[in-house]
Amino acid sequence: MIDFGRFYQQIATGPLSHWLDTLPAQISEWKSNELHGGFKSWGKMLDNLPSMTPTYLDLKNSVTASRDPELSSGETRRLNNILEQLKPWRKGPFSLYGVNIDTEWRSDWKWDRVLPHISPLKGRLVLDVGCGSGYHMWRMLGEKASFVVGIDPTQLFLCQFEAVRKLLGDDQRAHLLPLGIEQLPALNAFDTVFSMGVLYHRRSPLDHLWQLKNQLVSEGELVLESLVIEGDEFQCLIPGERYAQMRNVYFIPSAKMLKVWLEKCGFVDVRIVDQAVTTLEEQRRTEWMKTESLAEFLDPNDQSKTIEGYPAPLRAILVARKP
Repeated sequence: MIDFGRFYQQIATGPLSHWLDTLPAQISEWKSNELHGGFKSWGKMLDNLPSMTPTYLDLKNSVTASRDPELSSGETRRLNNILEQLKPWRKGPFSLYGVNIDTEWRSDWKWDRVLPHISPLKGRLVLDVGCGSGYHMWRMLGEKASFVVGIDPTQLFLCQFEAVRKLLGDDQRAHLLPLGIEQLPALNAFDTVFSMGVLYHRRSPLDHLWQLKNQLVSEGELVLESLVIEGDEFQCLIPGERYAQMRNVYFIPSAKMLKVWLEKCGFVDVRIVDQAVTTLEEQRRTEWMKTESLAEFLDPNDQSKTIEGYPAPLRAILVARKP
């Protein structure tokens, strides 16, 4: 069983200490009632994974760890086999001691679009909402963030994160909690909050923006990345049952409308810093994620549309400040 005790100890003093009023009970309930059917076998894979201390570690340009001397071919095969048991790997890529996890998403490309536009993360306390397997959390540490907390209720992602952590020398500067943003109290503690790829899954997007604001210190920075459509501040797509085969997509505003939403929630200095169409090179099927991906979600005769006839995925990055 994954142990959160070390995280509790780390936050016992400092700006997150009041989180301990609610968090241990939530985690205890999660352990008692909400474990996924595959969690036990994923936990076994974690137990079988060797602890590693890298000789070489790069979190600045990638998530890469290697050792001198290198692993033997047999050790590499064993490592590869264990990590394959944690498929599908959606966010990455990772290069770990000769095992290259080619994930569905080239999350490094998104990071390259985000990084030039945000305040330096050096020394910052950071929250990553809907963090997936935690790829971007490691890149945040590569930018010298002092401490990174990720939240994501998907339990496979938690196990993937813990597997990577074990292979990066049991790094305790980052922690992933199996929670959704709605389970967090108003912590008002983080210098930077990221919400990337979450907003369109929320039934009440303005509530989500308020929840994000409530995690930030005064003068803290929100980095918001989401699906958008082309158009002015009055344009918003409300898809039917599915959008690009996803069931739980509720609102896809234009980037300009999203800016208005942020201002409505009291954010200031709101900037649209990037818009990019998601390409078949950025999101695709791989050996580490073999089910359907973007190519199957687009109209085969017109890739500017989803299979349902909506505009194809366009993503925007906005940066805003809590006054």
